Amino acid sequence: MAAPRKPSPDRVIKAAMALAAERRWRAVTLTDIADGAGVSLSQLHAVFSSKGAILRAFSDKIDAVVLEGTDDEARDEPINDRLLDVLVRRLEALQDYKPAIGSILRDTLADPAAALCGGPRLLRSMAWSLEAAGVASSGVRGRLRTKGLAAIYLSTLYVWLRDDSPDLGRTLAHLDRALRRAERLAMTIGLAARAAPDSD
Repeated sequence: MAAPRKPSPDRVIKAAMALAAERRWRAVTLTDIADGAGVSLSQLHAVFSSKGAILRAFSDKIDAVVLEGTDDEARDEPINDRLLDVLVRRLEALQDYKPAIGSILRDTLADPAAALCGGPRLLRSMAWSLEAAGVASSGVRGRLRTKGLAAIYLSTLYVWLRDDSPDLGRTLAHLDRALRRAERLAMTIGLAARAAPDSD
């Protein structure tokens, strides 16, 4: 029997996001996604093994957009400005998927198992975000910074989901405040960001 023809991953991701924008993510089945992408279940399975795998691929896609926008000439700017720029690029990349992100986030956080599985992927994205801002993500200090940035990002997502202003003023204000608070805390406990990798 011939192996099923593999559909374009982007086509499947687009179908999944469109369905998540229309209904609760937990109500979207793999069959729904296959139908939305115009492929069979066997073709879908040849590319993605689960809904979680589709979300991981979507996250990778967003990471790539964020990293492609990294400007090496901005390395001389204050660290908070660099982190703000990186996270704003992430939100801009997500803007077209806002209803879908809201649906996915609500159902993921309501499901402890799904949240636990998604946690490591979020931390990897935040580690790459730190590196894109020229901040070390390795070692004990780097892991703590990564977790701190993840907390800032999640809190900002909730504001962003409710921010309908054209310039995302509320979101940017919240993100700026959160980064400044984190900077003060980091200075207090000796976790101030630095570009060189940690040796611990």
